[in-house]
Parts: sequence; C-alpha cells; structure tokens
Amino acid sequence: MVLLERHLDSRRRLNVLPEIVQGAAERFPERAAFVSPDGTALSYGALQARSARAACGLRDREIGEGDVVALVLPSSVEYAVTYIAASKVGAITAGVNPRFTEVERAAALEVARPALVVDLDDARQLEEADGAVPPLTPDLDRLVAIVFTSGTTGAPKGAMFANRELLAIARADVPHYDDEASWGQGRAMLASTAFAHVGSMTKLAWYLRLGMTIHLLDRWRATDVLRLISEHRMTSVGGVAPQLALLLREPTFDEFDLSSVQTIVMGGAFSPPALVEEARRRLDAKYSIRYSSTESGGVGTGTDFDADDEESLFTVGRPRGDVEIEIRDPEDRPLANGEVGEVCLRSSCVMRGYWQDADTTAAALRGGWLHTGDLGWLDERGCLRLAGRSKEMFVRGGYNVYPLEVEAVLAGHPSVAAVALIPRPHDVLGEIGVAIVVPASGRNPPRLHELRSFAAERLAAYKLPEAMRVVDAMPLTAMQKIDRKALTDREREASPSRVLDGAE
Repeated sequence: MVLLERHLDSRRRLNVLPEIVQGAAERFPERAAFVSPDGTALSYGALQARSARAACGLRDREIGEGDVVALVLPSSVEYAVTYIAASKVGAITAGVNPRFTEVERAAALEVARPALVVDLDDARQLEEADGAVPPLTPDLDRLVAIVFTSGTTGAPKGAMFANRELLAIARADVPHYDDEASWGQGRAMLASTAFAHVGSMTKLAWYLRLGMTIHLLDRWRATDVLRLISEHRMTSVGGVAPQLALLLREPTFDEFDLSSVQTIVMGGAFSPPALVEEARRRLDAKYSIRYSSTESGGVGTGTDFDADDEESLFTVGRPRGDVEIEIRDPEDRPLANGEVGEVCLRSSCVMRGYWQDADTTAAALRGGWLHTGDLGWLDERGCLRLAGRSKEMFVRGGYNVYPLEVEAVLAGHPSVAAVALIPRPHDVLGEIGVAIVVPASGRNPPRLHELRSFAAERLAAYKLPEAMRVVDAMPLTAMQKIDRKALTDREREASPSRVLDGAE
C-alpha cells in the first residue's frame, strides 16, 4: 500500500506548480504564502483561488498549452498568481526582469515572441474571470518557464524548463522532498532576487511546498531587509554576495537583533573570502557559497556549512544532488585536477535549451554537458575553484590573468569594500589589470602600491594590478552582478600606456 501511494503521489506531481499550490491550499490554507511590502498577507488558500480565477482569465483570452505569456511585472503577488495561472492552462511563462532597461526589455520580448504580454493592470483584470479550468493531462515534459539571462554581453537568451526539471530542482534543494512530512516545514523568508530570476522561476514550487511565508520588497534596501529578518526571526539569509556586502556596510546593522540567523546561503556572484569571514563573525552563522547559473537551473556546487576554511573561503564547494563537474580544454577534452579550463556540468536540473535558438543551444549543450563559459579547476579534494569567465580572462605580456583569482585576494585588504579587476589596453604589454575599488566605510582608499604589496605574497607579479580607480559603488546588472562590460568599456577608452597610483 505504501509503495502504491508513493507511485500515485509521483503521478500527481507531473504538473508540478499547479499541484503543489493545490496541495498546499489543502494542507495549510490559512498560512500566509506572501506578505506584500505594506504588510498585506495572501494565504495559501487565497493563492489557489486567485490563480484559478486568473487561469480562467487566460483561457478567456484563448491562451492555452504551449503559448508564451510574458510577465512585465514587479516581483509581486500578481506576478506569482499569474505565473501559477499560466501553468494551470499549460502556458509557458517568460519573466521579464523589472530592472531591465527599455532596450533589454524589448530584446527579451523579441526573443520570447509571446502570445500575451501581461502588465500590472492586465494581471488584475485576469483575476476578474470566473468558472473553472479543467486539469491538464499529466506531462513531465511540458514546458513551464523561460528564464532570461541578463543579456549584458549580447542578446538575451531564454533558458527553457519543463515540469521534469522543476521536479529535479526541488529534489536537489529540499532534503527528503518526497516524504509527506516535508510539506509545510518552511518558515519566513525574503524574496531577495527578482521573481524573473532563476532563483524564483525554477524554485517557487518547492518554496510553496515547504509552506514558506515569502516577504516581498518594493526594492531591495539594506535597512528594510535587516528589519524584516529581525522582526520575523528569519533563520536563513539568502541572496547574492553584493547584497550581503551592502547589509554589512549598513551603518545601522548592529542596531538589529539578528540572533535568529543560523545560516547564510549566497549564490549568483562570487563571495570573496573577506566577505565570508566578516559575515560569519558578525551574524554568528554558518555560510555556504553556491555556484550555479541560469542554464543549470540554479543548481551546481556548494560549500558545506561545516567545511574548513580552505573549502569555505577559497572554493565554491562540491557538486550538489546529481550534478557532475568536469573541467575541459578548448578542444573539449577533460583536464586533470589542478588544470584551469572551462567548467562543464551535467545534471537532471539543467535547462532543455534556449528558446527558439537551436544554434546557441548546440554550442552550450554538447554531449549532454552544459558548457558554462566559466573558468576554474578542481583541487585535490574535488572542490571547484573559479577563475572567472572565459571572456574575462586577459593576457598581460604573454601570461593569462584570471580576474576572479586576483579579486579574491585584493578583497581581503582592510580598506577595500568591493573590487573588480578590469583589463585596459597597453601598447607594450597588450593589456594590464586595473583595480576598480570601492573603499571600506570610514577608511581612506588604499594606494596602488599598498594593494600590490598586500597581494604580492599570494599572487605572481604579472597578476598584480598596475592601475587603480576609486568609485563610490560598482555598477550592477539586472541580476545584481558587477557590470563588467560597463567597467571594461570605460577602461578601453583610457590612454593605452597610462598607469595610475590612486584615484583617477
């Protein structure tokens, strides 16, 4: 009987998002699923009812299986309701990040070519419908979501995910996911990244299965985040490393009671060793660095909460779930441990491919392996160490320089809050490294010679920065990563032989 029940339960999960919302509404209907910035709560029961009405609204507009619905919405209750509604009629949701510029938004819509574009007014009108939408035929391979890359280095690409991948991602991220007891075990959490981001689009289903109460933000602000963590006694802080750095720099940080925090989980961008050490100390919490990508479904590697400092500070950990990692050379041949090459991975969580882009899909997915474009190497313990993006590597006087390796060291200087190493053309050496530095609060900016001396024990001389520019803040992409293209474009306009000491 137990085996039969598990089999039937597995069959029910073939339409992942609609069935989880229904299951949550049946098990804990009064629990808050979302809390808006003004404090208004939406229960799981109401989420099921509102998404059912919105599904009828989509049906009335003749939106059905295989149609693309583009959400040009803030990260709001309306976004979640419409995403769930689209999944109930078999439509594919393409989330358009609200932080995209008009040009980026237009480019994403050109890629998606949606049957319907939904803004805030449209989302509310959809919920005015009534009636009932019949359940979908179970299909693990029905597409559910298109998640866009940020598009800062070219045209945006839409990674496709079906029910099969959403289920695999849930099983990778949630211990004992298949046990009935795991329903409703969640607590309060923050929506730290945009709903159009892979961290929400592919993981919303299991957030809801755990019965999380998701607190929404009008816009990410350090004081608001600290207040919510304190007020709701949140046990985990998640997001991307630049956000954590801003939290720690907030002057009122020590005024909040953050004693409930037990774990810190940061992905999306590299966590410098100095940031990890400071966050662990000031929050008295364990830290896990997560490495993944949009294309990997947000599942890749992670450091163990109880790992030693060598793993915790200088690696991005080991593969999670069924993820496999290989380092490949330019001819796509596996490299031995310790050799730098392209990070390739495969797992059941990886995207199906890029929407309407067979050529780019073929280049990214070769022989069942996702070619990430990231450079790294595996150490003797099987931990992955990153060296940056393949397109970020530059050559100084015949030697390869990997910016991420240099930044990890420079970020440990006490006068540095954030740093990026950017190449600048040089008429003798080809390229040199320019350190773009955000000074630490209350400290004077470091001098170039101080940075070089600080890093000289851990880096070869050719890797050290030969110029420096001081900025108030790093430009960020819509995905909250350092906008290296913007920084690089500025440096390429500089004098080819110019070497600086101090601020420009």
